[in-house]
Amino acid sequence: MNIEDYVKAGKIASEVRENVRKKNWIGKTVYEICEEIEGEIKKRGAKCAFPVNTSINEVAAHYTAEPNDPIMIKDTDLVKIDLGAQINGYIADTAVTVCYDAQFDGIVNAAEEALGNAMAMIKDGVKASDIGRAIETTIKQLGCKPIANLSGHSLDQYTIHAGKSIPNIWSIGGFSLSKNSAYACEPFVTTEQGGGFVRNGQIKNIFALNSRKKTKNEEADKLLDFIWENFNMLPFALRWITTEIEEKKARELLDILVKKKAVQAYPVLIEVNEQRVAQAEHTFIPLEDGVTITTKAQ
Repeated sequence: MNIEDYVKAGKIASEVRENVRKKNWIGKTVYEICEEIEGEIKKRGAKCAFPVNTSINEVAAHYTAEPNDPIMIKDTDLVKIDLGAQINGYIADTAVTVCYDAQFDGIVNAAEEALGNAMAMIKDGVKASDIGRAIETTIKQLGCKPIANLSGHSLDQYTIHAGKSIPNIWSIGGFSLSKNSAYACEPFVTTEQGGGFVRNGQIKNIFALNSRKKTKNEEADKLLDFIWENFNMLPFALRWITTEIEEKKARELLDILVKKKAVQAYPVLIEVNEQRVAQAEHTFIPLEDGVTITTKAQ
């Protein structure tokens, strides 16, 4: 692994996240937000590891802006802004919840506190299940509920979800962290009225390459090559393709690639009781006696 690139990507991602935290996004469209944040990542010399997620209220994750998306942030909204930077495929994955309605400050604080408590216990050999227990305990002590079926994950070069999960609740089994491996920890929190689970929604607007096997459709295969050359196996958005291909055509070709299973489409994830959800996230690398949090605020 290349720790240097992980750290470099983390510094950029944390800088951008802290600016996101301070900014007032009310009245901005999700399209403007995604484009602005992705632009900030690129301006600092990294590439986007995935499309910026702007998941609002009961949508927990996986919503990114459609081309010219008109959805506008209101002063009652709670928005999870999940962003990723990558250098040579080494990823920093981090998130912040911006909240303009004080009655939901509790779940936002619970997500941040759970993340802080999790980071405080990281070192080589710590069990993922113990991290889950710390996250769950923190969230419940603050009168909120963790989302049980969302978790953190191991990271690898050009791979966001590299096979291992860091749970947000206590669970039996699991694995132990190993030093010089990268992981993302991301507590998701809902209200006491929440079900504590997410379900798949109808909308799918984040995609990733599944296979480079040709489809026998010349235009679709051309798009397949474009995706591989530009995004490798990392997630991408329709917005990122409409720079090359007209939107209607891009949608048609993506549909073909999804049907042929060359590309997968990720559904948005919605809290089962449609309660609001908050999220906080860091990328970290365990050490012998502690941790490097690559996305820690400078």
